[in-house]
Amino acid sequence: MRRRPGNWARTLCAAAVLGGALLGPQASAGARPMATVAVTPPSPADSVPGDTMGQAGKPAPLTTTELKVECGTQFYLRPGGVPKDEPVSQKVLDLPAAWQANPGFGNRGAGQTIAVIDTGVARNPRIDVQPGGDYVSGSDGTEDCDGHGTVVAGIIAAKPSPDDGLVGVAPDAQILSIRQLSEHYQAKEQSGDKPPGSMSQQGYGLSATLAAAVVRAVQMKATVINISAAACTTAGSATGDEALGAAVRFAYEQGVVVVAAAGNLDSSNGCGTQNTAQSNPSASWNSLNTIVSPAWFSKYVLTVGWITKDGSPSSKTVYGPWVGVSAIGQDVLGFDPKTGAIVNTSGYDEQNKVYVGIQGTSFAAPYVSGLAALIKAKYPNWSARQVMNQIILTAHQPGTGRDDRVGAGLIDPVAALTAHFPDDVLNSDNPVLPNHVGSDQPQAFPTPQKPAGPPRLPRLVATVGTIVCLSALGIGLAISIPFRRRRRDDELPDLD
Repeated sequence: MRRRPGNWARTLCAAAVLGGALLGPQASAGARPMATVAVTPPSPADSVPGDTMGQAGKPAPLTTTELKVECGTQFYLRPGGVPKDEPVSQKVLDLPAAWQANPGFGNRGAGQTIAVIDTGVARNPRIDVQPGGDYVSGSDGTEDCDGHGTVVAGIIAAKPSPDDGLVGVAPDAQILSIRQLSEHYQAKEQSGDKPPGSMSQQGYGLSATLAAAVVRAVQMKATVINISAAACTTAGSATGDEALGAAVRFAYEQGVVVVAAAGNLDSSNGCGTQNTAQSNPSASWNSLNTIVSPAWFSKYVLTVGWITKDGSPSSKTVYGPWVGVSAIGQDVLGFDPKTGAIVNTSGYDEQNKVYVGIQGTSFAAPYVSGLAALIKAKYPNWSARQVMNQIILTAHQPGTGRDDRVGAGLIDPVAALTAHFPDDVLNSDNPVLPNHVGSDQPQAFPTPQKPAGPPRLPRLVATVGTIVCLSALGIGLAISIPFRRRRRDDELPDLD
């Protein structure tokens, strides 16, 4: 069990991150063997349903909702005070170097609007938040009863402060907050099982309203959309996300990059059965236990897995052939939606006697959204496919080239902002990952030549000149000694 802290809490380099754990796929420890199902990758409709377009224009819940649990953040500050150091998840990205890779107005995301479709984003002096609407209740989108969306927004766009180590990937970007999910609200007349497409087992949030929120974000000129939420269904059963598929396709075709969390393995949220992890996407589609939406619309969505601080793929990511890249999603920093203060724990684990950091694919995804905004700022005319491929092709890959746990691997902002690929690769639906792990055949390397070093003539001239100068000084000193003695004798007083 976890308990919340008391009132005191309320008021690697890339090689180190990759480690040996990414060398090949494996099933999660303790996973129950189950009969898997072959699934055809989804093909969304090429037009958004009319009712979804209508909901996009007038954000509101589809049914009357009510507050069932008092609003209150689920995140707190652990003992020890506000951390001054960067969290590892942020530090490993080397953001200052990434910003320097694109000198100019947009190098820290200026001019970009990132829609955070979540539990809302509370206003905060360190985040440029604009209201986008509310599909849960009657706010303008800047009310956050849960704390989740505010933490996500801080990872994307928090402005730096000397008082703590948090800074967003794109701190000059604007956040467009659209509330679409909350664990504190329920449909007023709710009874029985949740329908397909439900994104919360206890609270309120539907794939249908998520679809409308995606379309609304596009209409409000978002350049990137972050979705740190997932709806899980048993493979082969109804997903109820047809409108959502059409919405993410619409965003993609409008040049908007949609980034989605892969989902966390957790029976309480409906994502309780893990998929086996493989390297070959075709084989993966033929052996699935769980479908994750919107992640599985992988042609139109860049899905993000979770890597732990020691470089291991987290076994709590819901694996799948749709996972595109990964980021560290553990021990992040964020803001409390009520006070604006720093938070860094979700509570105390009594069994293991440790504070549990804020973690999950929800908090890996915003690092990728921030990077997408930096790329859009540097290449404003790039399509969504080009931005997605640039991130995928520059990720630090596992030995297999990709696998269902981490996709193409850990994102690298510096590489993503400096590497160049041919147009046919950037525009490909299935870009070929560059081979970073060595060639198929051993190659002989010539013995390195000894460096020539700097030219000898300037050093020789400097050395001879120094010797001459020192010699002249020595001779001058020797000649002056008799004169100095005679001068002292002449100055002695006459005592006779």
